[in-house]
Amino acid sequence: MLSGECNCGKVMFEAHTHTTDVYVCHCSICRRHTGTIGNAVVVVEKDAFRWVSGEHEICTWRKPGHDWQIWFCRTCGSQVPGENDERRMFVPAGLISVGAENLRVAHHIWVDSRASWDEIGPSGRRHAEEFRKGS
Repeated sequence: MLSGECNCGKVMFEAHTHTTDVYVCHCSICRRHTGTIGNAVVVVEKDAFRWVSGEHEICTWRKPGHDWQIWFCRTCGSQVPGENDERRMFVPAGLISVGAENLRVAHHIWVDSRASWDEIGPSGRRHAEEFRKGS
């Protein structure tokens, strides 16, 4: 099981999953959002995910002209889990306080969009753009 919370502790969640894969997105949109190299997330099935508290504290923002959206705590501004697609949720890896010891970087995506100063370490497969199973 994975569980975690935002910086102020108002938004809490848990996910019953066996996944250990972390996806690191290096695209320019994620880089601007975080102010760092990108965004590190764990992807879990929606039926394995549960809000423990604070779902009413979540705000969203959608980038105009894109299908990119972010979910964040209205109090502390921390990025919180959000909808990855109709079946899955993404969970920001940095929020995970229980279960993080088993996580590992499995994929780096949008590597061709990374910043010139972004040095990717040896762990995880690199993908020029989005990750597609079998690629």
